[in-house]
Amino acid sequence: MLAYLFVIIAVAVRFLPHPLAFTPVGASLLFFGARGPRRRIWLPLVLLAASDVILTTLVYRYPFTWDHFVTWAWYAGMLWLGTTLRQNSGAVKIMGSALAGSIAFFLVSNFAVWAAWEMYPKTFAGLVTCYDAGLPFFRRALEGDLLFTAVMFAAPVVFHSLSGRLHKAANNHIAAA
Repeated sequence: MLAYLFVIIAVAVRFLPHPLAFTPVGASLLFFGARGPRRRIWLPLVLLAASDVILTTLVYRYPFTWDHFVTWAWYAGMLWLGTTLRQNSGAVKIMGSALAGSIAFFLVSNFAVWAAWEMYPKTFAGLVTCYDAGLPFFRRALEGDLLFTAVMFAAPVVFHSLSGRLHKAANNHIAAA
């Protein structure tokens, strides 16, 4: 249930005012891959791709270009990376996956922007300029990915702990009566 909730929150946040690139998208994909049902692993990809199309064409009024497919491939990659966290998913592996996902998104999305758009010269210097221009976004995306990943993967542990304490308190209350 949490896996679905986190994806819905990630999609919704994209339509709300938020610091640029600071979203729970990557974390929700990792979490869904790790904790969501395998037979529905396509669902976050479809929801996020649909939100990309709506945001690009209707909200921002940009043309739809092939670089969206690069982003969607990254979504699929994050879901797959999340599936590797189903077993033996300690904090280091989870946060390492979030870090790897952030770096991968920075590298592939900026390359796609450089290749698809006419914003930068199609030279090595133009590519470096594109990556340089993306660094402030990368910092915020990395911060968001790490924070939201920690919160999402910690949530079930916290809920389980609270549930156990509430159950124990209720039993103590009944025994005292």
